[in-house]
Amino acid sequence: MKVILLVDVKGHGKKDQIVEVSDGYARNFLFPQKKAIPADAKAISELRGREESRQYRVNEDRKAALALAERIKAVEISIQMGHGQDGRLYGSVTAKDIATELSKKIGQDVDKRKLLLKEAIKAYGKYSVEIKLLSDITATFTVHVHD
Repeated sequence: MKVILLVDVKGHGKKDQIVEVSDGYARNFLFPQKKAIPADAKAISELRGREESRQYRVNEDRKAALALAERIKAVEISIQMGHGQDGRLYGSVTAKDIATELSKKIGQDVDKRKLLLKEAIKAYGKYSVEIKLLSDITATFTVHVHD
């Protein structure tokens, strides 16, 4: 019997897969526990519709991330920090500081956990910082730390 899994079932498949199982397993285990539904024409059509909808959302998110990456590449952030008598910074420039300034520049919230700092910024100068927008989309921008 062909069924559509509603949840991951160990040894049979993942959610939204169409799998072949024995009639008894489907009737006595999968259906009563609401882990699967029969794979009739209506259910298969709904599954395809959900998959197309999910794929459309993924494509739209990807387009938005690529557009944001292009906007971010043109940005240069300037952060003013205080220093001691020897010219060293008080503390360091954190990912939170950079995320706050970047959010102001592009007009969109930026998660500090998406910033990839190679090392802590503890001196004046220009630094290249990378932000990971999606698993395969990154953008690099410049951070200028000054007095």
